[in-house]
Amino acid sequence: MLFKSSITSTLTLLTFWSPVSFVAADPNNAELVGTWTSKSNTVFTGPGFYDPVDELLIEPDLPGISYSFTEDGHYEEALYRLTSDAVNHSCAIASLTYQHGTYEILANGSVSLTPLAVDGRQLLSDPCGSSGVSNPDYETTSFYSRYVQSTLFKTYQVSVDAYHGRYKLQIYQFDGSLMQPLYLAYKPPLMLPTYALNPTDKASETKDSLRKRVRRSLENQYRTTAIKEFNPGKYDLYWYMSATLLGGAAVFAFFH
Repeated sequence: MLFKSSITSTLTLLTFWSPVSFVAADPNNAELVGTWTSKSNTVFTGPGFYDPVDELLIEPDLPGISYSFTEDGHYEEALYRLTSDAVNHSCAIASLTYQHGTYEILANGSVSLTPLAVDGRQLLSDPCGSSGVSNPDYETTSFYSRYVQSTLFKTYQVSVDAYHGRYKLQIYQFDGSLMQPLYLAYKPPLMLPTYALNPTDKASETKDSLRKRVRRSLENQYRTTAIKEFNPGKYDLYWYMSATLLGGAAVFAFFH
């Protein structure tokens, strides 16, 4: 444990020359709908990553990122990242980040994410502290704080991955650089409720009433409708069928 603490899209992508240029068509929220996760397949949005009642971030088995989108314009992000130290590998810094809010696909194909400021949380783990030296007797320093960061994706592309047979979401960051590809994991998305989970006005919503609302929403909607999209057996079958058809075509061509 590192922590010790209680989006083919509507965009036409041209990649033949550098820099990358894009031609945008009509935006389409529907193709983004679902929960997308990175290759590690261990990080997912939803209650398994962040507990809003006790305000706990839950460390996944492996680093990765996950984004969820609804058709009516809500999003959620779960990020588990490691930043290595080239001098001392034992001093890698880890961070868990949760945010949710609303998103908009702009006319030029960019995607703007606007978080709910009261709900963002980050847990930062620095095993070497400011010393930069690993010490077995030094307890990992973890900083838990509120976090808010608006995000702009320059564009995105949804396609079927030829190797994995899964829907793939390739996001291009604000500067056009590639983000690691994401794969569809759940549809409808696996998300926490989209309203403010930790409002600052305690008089308008007590902790007990919030707990009841979140639990009821998860039981009646989110946990029962989200369907896991990744089925290894199904994609293995696709692969074998393709291989068989290609083999048969090769034999036919040889004898004719």
